[in-house]
Amino acid sequence: MIARRLPLFPLPLVLFPGTVMPLHIFEPRYREMLADCRDGDGRFGIILTGGEPERALPAGHVGCVAELREVQMLADGRANVLVEGTRRFALERLVDAPHAYHVALVADYDDEPGDDRAALDDGAQRVRSAFARVARAARAIADDDAPLPDLPDDPALVAFRVASLVDFDRADRQALLVSRSPLARLVTVASLLERAVPGVEDRAATHRRARGNGHGPADAFGAA
Repeated sequence: MIARRLPLFPLPLVLFPGTVMPLHIFEPRYREMLADCRDGDGRFGIILTGGEPERALPAGHVGCVAELREVQMLADGRANVLVEGTRRFALERLVDAPHAYHVALVADYDDEPGDDRAALDDGAQRVRSAFARVARAARAIADDDAPLPDLPDDPALVAFRVASLVDFDRADRQALLVSRSPLARLVTVASLLERAVPGVEDRAATHRRARGNGHGPADAFGAA
């Protein structure tokens, strides 16, 4: 496995492959990083940090390569950007570089083979079903009739996409990023969603009753 150099952007969040994320760049060192990335291949690494110094990040810590998709430069030098997660990496070590931001040697971090295709398809369908129930209930609570987000066809990416849309704990998100089994990720996400379904659907039902001033639909009781 060949290590390569990658600019690092430590953040208190997790980026997943196949998902997009907006970022606001304001620190001078990351403005420098953005300028260098725009002059280069447009890629940098987002890696979860809990506030510890970047040099304390352990070897093997897993992050995701971010690729610039849109850049809006502001008059004062700040920028709003949209990035897409492409592939995961494992941190090997920080390297000396003539920049204010950190640069690391990283290695690709890929899934391990072996998951059964039929089990993957079943797991993806389980996630799709649970996600649809949670998302519909959440939209009902917010009085939002927008269509549900599309999910990828590739079962290996379904859990990543759902985890980017649902308010999972950061530790759960990082565990999903680290998992090298698409099936294990699907099982984990399905379980998290299924535990949330009863509560969010109860809240949606309460919201609908409240909107009806405490009464259900009139025709449910045969009234005009």
